[in-house]
Amino acid sequence: MRKEKKGCEFLVKDSNFNDVFIIEEFDETAQQMLQATREFVQKEIYPNLQELEKNNYSLVEEIMKKAGDLGLLGLNIPEKYGGFGMGFNLSMLICGEISSYSGSVATAYGAHTGIGTYPILYYGSEEIKNKYLPKIASGEWLSCYNLTEPNAGSDANAGSTSAKLSEDKKYYEISGQKIWISNAGFAEVFIVFAKIDQDENITGFVLEKSNSNGISLGDEEKKLGLNSSSTRQVFYEKTKVPIDQILGERNKGFKIAMNSLNVGRIKLCAATTAAAEKVLNISISYAIQRKQFKEAIINYGAIKEKLANMSTKIYCSNAALYRAGHDIEQKIKELTNKDQDATDAKLNALMSYAVECAIMKVHGSEVIKEVSDESIQIHGGMGYSSECMVEPAYRDARISRIYEGTNEINRMLIVQMIFKKAIKKDLNIFKEIKKIRKNIFWNYIGIKTKHNKSKLKNEKIAVKNLKSLTLLLIGLCGQKYKGKLVKEQEILLRLADLVIETYVCESALLKTEKLIDMNTKDSCRIQIYMTQNYINNALNIALISSKEIITASSNGLTKKLLQSIASKLLRHLEINVKEIRREICKQLEKDQKYSFTI
Repeated sequence: MRKEKKGCEFLVKDSNFNDVFIIEEFDETAQQMLQATREFVQKEIYPNLQELEKNNYSLVEEIMKKAGDLGLLGLNIPEKYGGFGMGFNLSMLICGEISSYSGSVATAYGAHTGIGTYPILYYGSEEIKNKYLPKIASGEWLSCYNLTEPNAGSDANAGSTSAKLSEDKKYYEISGQKIWISNAGFAEVFIVFAKIDQDENITGFVLEKSNSNGISLGDEEKKLGLNSSSTRQVFYEKTKVPIDQILGERNKGFKIAMNSLNVGRIKLCAATTAAAEKVLNISISYAIQRKQFKEAIINYGAIKEKLANMSTKIYCSNAALYRAGHDIEQKIKELTNKDQDATDAKLNALMSYAVECAIMKVHGSEVIKEVSDESIQIHGGMGYSSECMVEPAYRDARISRIYEGTNEINRMLIVQMIFKKAIKKDLNIFKEIKKIRKNIFWNYIGIKTKHNKSKLKNEKIAVKNLKSLTLLLIGLCGQKYKGKLVKEQEILLRLADLVIETYVCESALLKTEKLIDMNTKDSCRIQIYMTQNYINNALNIALISSKEIITASSNGLTKKLLQSIASKLLRHLEINVKEIRREICKQLEKDQKYSFTI
C-alpha cells in the first residue's frame, strides 16, 4: 500500500519507481481522449498556424469556442458544473496536446482553463460556481484573470486598484488599471483583484463584462510572440460588482492568486514540454531531408548532439511532470478519503506540492527555450524565416519564463518554501541534513554507505550523491545566513538549481527503472542513454552552482573541504557521452520522430 506522502519529500526520502506514474501508463480511455484531442488539433489548429501569426484574435476565439463544444474547456471542472471532472494527470496530457502547436492558442487555453477557472472553482460560493462554471466549461463565456498592474508584477499585493462599497451597500465599485491581460479582448468573465478601502491585502472578485459598466480596454498589445493571443490593458472606472461576488474572503485575495498560480505553473510545463516535442519532430524531419556536402545533416556529429540533447530534456521533463501530477492526484484522493471537501482537498494538495509545481514551471519553460533555440540552429538561415514553423515557436517560447511568476521568482520561492516546510516540521530536513553530514564524513574517508539496489546502480548512486550535496548546502546556507537568506538572491538561485536538477534526475531515473521493470533492460536502451545523458549534464550544472555557494558561504579549511566533497560527490558517470548521444540520434532517425511518448 502506498504510504501517505507530502510535497517535497523527495529531498529527504528515497523514492521507489513503483510510486511514480509515467506517461506510458495512461489507460485506453485516456488514450482515446488524447486521440480525439489530436484530431481536433489537426482539424482546427494545425491548418491555421500561418494565420495565427497574423494577429487573428477572432480565430483564437473561434477555436476556443469549438474546444468548448467538445468539452475540452471543462476537463477539471466537476461534472455537476458541466465539466468532465478529469484526473489531474489526464487533464495535463490533454492540455499539452492542445497547447503544443500554437503559443497563441496555448495562452488563450491556459488563461481560460487555469487562472481563469480555478479562483471560481476553489473560492467561489456555490451560487457563483453554479452561475459561472457551466458557461466557462462550455465556452459560452470565456474568462480572463486580472492581477498584474503597471507597478505590481511579481509583487502582486502592491497593486493600487481599489474597491469601495457603494452608498446603497449593494455593490463594490472597482477603479484602477490592469495590464497584460490575456483573453481580455473576447472574455466575458473577468476575475479581478483589488484592495477594499485600506486593507493590507487584495481581494478577489468575479464579474461579467456585459453586466458591468465602467470597463474599457486598451488596444491589442504588440508583442514579440503570441501574435493572435488577445492581450490588452483593462481600465476600471467605478465598475460595479455585487457584494456577493467576492471570491473567498475579504483581504485574502493574495492567497487565491498564489494558489491559482500553482496550477498554472505545472500546467505550463505540460504545454511547453508537448510543444518541445513537436519542435523536435520538425527538426528531426528537416535534419533527415536537408543535405550539405552531399550528406543529410543528421549524419553530422554536431547535429546528432543537438537532437540527442533535445530529446533527453523532453524525456526527463515528462518524467518529472507526470510524477508530480500523480503525486498531486494521489494527495487529493488521500485528503478526500479523510472526508475533506473535494475543493479543499484539491487546494491543499496543490499547496502541499507547490515546490514541485514551481520546479516544473521553471524546468518546462527552460526546456522549450533550449529546444526551440537549437531547432532554429539546426534549420540555419531557414529557421530565421517567418515561413519556417520553428520561428514562431522560438518567439512564443520566450514568454514562458516570465508568466506564472518569472523563473527567478519561482527559483527563490522553491528554496523559501523548502525552509518554511522545514521550520514548520512538515519536512524532516534538518534531521536529514545531520544524518548526511555524518555519512559524508565516512564517504570522504573511503567508507561507503549503502545504496538501494537498482539495475542502474551507478546512476542511482549519482542521484543520491546529488541529493546529499543539495541538502548539505541547504544546511550550510541556513546556518550561515539564517533569516537574511531571503536577501541573498544569488544564493537562492543556485540552491534552486540544485533542487531542480535533483528532482528531474531522480524522476528520469525512476521512470527508466519502471520501464525496465515493465519490459526489459535491453528494450530500454535509449531511455537509459537519455537518463545518463541528463544526469551527466545535471552534474555539470550542480558543480558550478555548488562551487559558487561554497565560495560565497564559507572560508578557510571549511571551504576547501566542502569544495573537495562537492567534486567527489558530483563525479561524472563512467560513460562515453559522445557515443550515447549518437545512439539516441540513431533511434530518432530510424523512427523519424521522437517516439518515447504515447
